[in-house]
Amino acid sequence: MKKNLINVVSNTNFETRRVKAELIEKLHSRGFNVSKGFDNDAELTISIGGDGAFLKAVHNNRFPKMPIVGINTGTLGFFQEIDPDKMDEYLDLYEKKEYEVEETPLLKAEVFTKNKKFILYSVNEIVLKGRNSKIIQMDVLIDGNHLQSFAGDGMMVSSPLGSTAYNFSLGGAIIYSNLSSLQLTPIAPLNSKAYRSLSSSLVVPGDIKILLKPTSRYKNHSLIVVDGTEKEYWDLLKVEITMSHKRIKRILFKKDFYWHNLKDKFL
Repeated sequence: MKKNLINVVSNTNFETRRVKAELIEKLHSRGFNVSKGFDNDAELTISIGGDGAFLKAVHNNRFPKMPIVGINTGTLGFFQEIDPDKMDEYLDLYEKKEYEVEETPLLKAEVFTKNKKFILYSVNEIVLKGRNSKIIQMDVLIDGNHLQSFAGDGMMVSSPLGSTAYNFSLGGAIIYSNLSSLQLTPIAPLNSKAYRSLSSSLVVPGDIKILLKPTSRYKNHSLIVVDGTEKEYWDLLKVEITMSHKRIKRILFKKDFYWHNLKDKFL
C-alpha cells in the first residue's frame, strides 16, 4: 500500500467535475497525493457521482482491494455517503481514522455455455432475462432442488446490498447489508393454466446455490445483466449463482448511516 496516495474516480457531468477539482485541491492541501490513473496500491478510492459511478469504479478496476467511499453528486446516491458541501468534515474524520471498514461480499455467477465456462461478479444483482424484451422460460433450482418452471420477463438474484436497488423497484424485500443471504425476485412472472410462477421474492442463506437453466428454446435468446450491464452468451446452458468469497471494502463514517440513508431515500 502506498500511504497518502488516493484514487479519485468520477463521472463527467459538470457538477462532478467541479467537485472533483475542489476535492483534489483539498487533498493536496492535506498532504495527500492523487493518482493520475488508477493505482491498485493506493490506500483509498473516492468515487464522485451517483450509484452508477460507484458501481463503475469497482467493476472497471476489478473490485480493488483498498476501501472505497463515495461523494454523492447524483440523484439517489445510496452508496455515496459524503455530501459535497461536507467534504472537509469527512476528510477530518478520515485523517483521524474515525470510521469503520465494512467488507461486502459479491455475488458470483458461473455461466455455462456448450463449450465454455465464464465467471461474473456483481455488487447488486444478476438477472437472466429474454432478449429484445421477450419472455423467457427457465427452470429454477435451489440447492439442487427444483423449485419452479418459470416463465416471465426474467429472474433476478440480488445481494443484501443490492436489495435496495432494482430488486426494491420490483417489490423485493430490503435486506440488511451485512447479512449473508441471496434474494430471488421474479420479473413480471406469468401465471396461467400453462405456467405457475412465484409472484414474490424468496430469501435463502448465502451459502446456497441458485441455478437458473433456460429451456433449450431460449439458450440463444437470453441476456445476463450484471449490475445493469448486459452480456450475451450463445448456447447458454445454465447460470449458477452464489455468494462469493471476493469482497469490496466500503468506508462508513457514521454508524447509523444505513438507517438514515434508508429513511432519507425511500420514506
